[in-house]
Amino acid sequence: HRDLHSFPTRRSSDLGAAAWLTSELLKSSLVPSRCRWCDVGALDLDTRRALVWPSTSTADVASSVIAFGLAPASAAVTLGLAANHDHAFARDIVGDVVVVGEATVLAVDLDQLTKFIVARERPFAYELGSGERAHPASPDDHLSFFSGHTTATFALAAAAGTVATMRAYRWAPLTWIAGGALATTTGYLRIAADKHWLTEVITAMVVGTAVGIIVPLVFHSPRTPENMAAGTPLPPAPAAASFAFGW
Repeated sequence: HRDLHSFPTRRSSDLGAAAWLTSELLKSSLVPSRCRWCDVGALDLDTRRALVWPSTSTADVASSVIAFGLAPASAAVTLGLAANHDHAFARDIVGDVVVVGEATVLAVDLDQLTKFIVARERPFAYELGSGERAHPASPDDHLSFFSGHTTATFALAAAAGTVATMRAYRWAPLTWIAGGALATTTGYLRIAADKHWLTEVITAMVVGTAVGIIVPLVFHSPRTPENMAAGTPLPPAPAAASFAFGW
């Protein structure tokens, strides 16, 4: 078993969640009325034709159920089972869940910021007539790049798996496998729901996984055996780097 270095994760998570909520409330005034990225490549078009479901609403609901229900539950349950198997549940589970939450919030904040900057047209909006495209029904029509659902689920899976691995839980593979399966399914469903292009889902997979690994590994690194014996944690990352990532 390994300790994780402690950082003020609750504060950064709260700030990140507040930033995301504020951007959602101000969406109508922040998103441009016309897309900045409107072109679509052949790969995205071909994948859309092959994977979009006749009932896009069913795929949309299913992806939201996984992203906001099953995936968080899976991360918490598998981490809890892994900790309990090594008799560390009471000692570790709260800290484990907080670190995973921090990584997920930071990942979705990065996704949200990118969406507002890029303003890419969603697949379903791309197929509308020129008149409807000129007057979008919702500012969300231009927030396609990249997939928030996919980012969140891959960040959850990667963060939970990384924390379990850093703790040296023997059931760490369970966390990786369960989270990865749910995240991959979410990415597929976002294409099936006609909400995102393939390239956006792939980008979300990479970004979510990267943030999910980096946050626990860099900002919550375990102590070395020498430092554990001395009772001194590894030196934290530079404050400027921590602040930039949290923002």
